[in-house]
Amino acid sequence: MTNDRRFQRQRDQLVDIIREKGITDSNVLKAVGRVPRHRFLDNAFLHRAYEDEALPIGHRVTISQPFTVAYQTSLLGVKPGHRVLEIGTGSGYQAAILCEMGAQVFTIERIKPLQARTAELLRSLGYRAVCRFGDGVQGWPAMAPFDGIIVTAGAETVPQDLLRQLRVPDPDTMGAGGRLVIPVGPRTHQRMMRFTRSGDDTWDDEELDDFRFVPLLGDTE
Repeated sequence: MTNDRRFQRQRDQLVDIIREKGITDSNVLKAVGRVPRHRFLDNAFLHRAYEDEALPIGHRVTISQPFTVAYQTSLLGVKPGHRVLEIGTGSGYQAAILCEMGAQVFTIERIKPLQARTAELLRSLGYRAVCRFGDGVQGWPAMAPFDGIIVTAGAETVPQDLLRQLRVPDPDTMGAGGRLVIPVGPRTHQRMMRFTRSGDDTWDDEELDDFRFVPLLGDTE
């Protein structure tokens, strides 16, 4: 993948910051150290590209804080070849991290001009994510099942369609059930949740740390 070596020292420093904040997954840290985050930002923010901060990208949307991206990605337990669905393509930075980790990435964005711009950017950088304009709340049934689903906006309730699109564990091959990582709660704050499919109609859930995301919206909102 494309990664401008002029910024490698800044990427290395960002990796150190994220590691100090508690991210220990070496594959996630390596991906953060490779993705050219500056390419996902307007030139006006080039000097801040490797700060551990969310930054505006237009359309009243931000590129996520790198720590948050690394945190959610770590919870997915991504392995090469995993099919991962991202709800909320945004800048494309999260999708690029997943691609660097060897995942087959499917990503949905509901803001059409942003979706078109980001899809082209990912292609130009060599990231082979499958991008779609649409309502992420409904997931992507035609591409299911998924080993992982990551939601980059806060949901007041957990979309049942997403739970149903997780891979069912296979006892014969010891294949694990799919995982959904999603921030859940009111618009003021959310609790990060991880749901792991344990059977045809069962999911294990875990409540983790508090975050604040923009709201997850469907086509009716």
